Amino acid sequence: MDVLGIESSCDETATAVVRDGRKVLSNIVFSQQDLHGVFRGIVPEIASRAHLEKINEVLALALKRAPRFDAIAVTAGPGLIGSLLVGKMAAEALAWVAGVPLTGVNHLEAHLFANLLEDRGLKPPFIGLVVSGGHTDLVEVLDFGRYRVLGRTRDDAAGECFDKAANLLGLGYPGGPAIDRLSAKGDPLTVDFPRPYLEGSWDFSFSGLKTAVAYYMKTPGKKARKADICASFQASVVDVLVSKTLLAARRFGRKNISIGGGVAANSALRKRFVEESEKRGLNIHLPSKRLCTDNAAMIAALGYHRLKAGRTGVAVDPSLPIQNWN
Repeated sequence: MDVLGIESSCDETATAVVRDGRKVLSNIVFSQQDLHGVFRGIVPEIASRAHLEKINEVLALALKRAPRFDAIAVTAGPGLIGSLLVGKMAAEALAWVAGVPLTGVNHLEAHLFANLLEDRGLKPPFIGLVVSGGHTDLVEVLDFGRYRVLGRTRDDAAGECFDKAANLLGLGYPGGPAIDRLSAKGDPLTVDFPRPYLEGSWDFSFSGLKTAVAYYMKTPGKKARKADICASFQASVVDVLVSKTLLAARRFGRKNISIGGGVAANSALRKRFVEESEKRGLNIHLPSKRLCTDNAAMIAALGYHRLKAGRTGVAVDPSLPIQNWN
């Protein structure tokens, strides 16, 4: 089954065609990064208007490379309501014209399964970590559509914390890649930033870490280089994400761990997950960087499994949580 995927949850307008949930036939992404950079964050109205302007173009490009499709999958949430509605309306119109079934896909679930597009050895059950600008979710994936959400962010998501710390350091937007690049030239032991482990809980909280960076920058006599501050900040985030994920794998007896979301492209996080997983005899599954950021291939891939399960229809929900299909 060839599934056409449409993703417009935030600031990427993306389309793709994926065969049988595994083989990517086309994958087009238009990024709005330049439009939002001057504002140091996503402006919802600008995002939705850009989706309107680009959706037909990216659809045409995806279908030029893979003109045939048997069904359509579109992001139903979570995300910006205006952006989500652009994708939903485009998907419904195209499904009606083509006479094919349509299913709505949870964006966070799709990140959990993005590795399926490149790693045929991955299948449920496994421990999944979605770590992005808006979300940090730790999930035990029992099967397609069967999840146990272990923990979520209580305040700032990891990616959001990266962006805010970068803003405090004058590094611009998006902050994650800027901190990652500068950290490579710094010493992570320079500044002893806190590790918000939240003992006794699987949840995450990074707002205090952001505040620690803010206080450090305002404290007289603090002379560390920006590269050292970035490396120290990044080490704190990485320590928390890796330790809690590996602890969950041990606690629930899972050998496979799948990481997804934009922060999964961070080089220090990837390196640390590989090193620590090897020490513990665990299998870490990391998508290529092009599949870490928002894309429609992962939407089409999970849409295939939803369609096989008879799940059709789209109900947009900007706050849609990870939840079981039944």
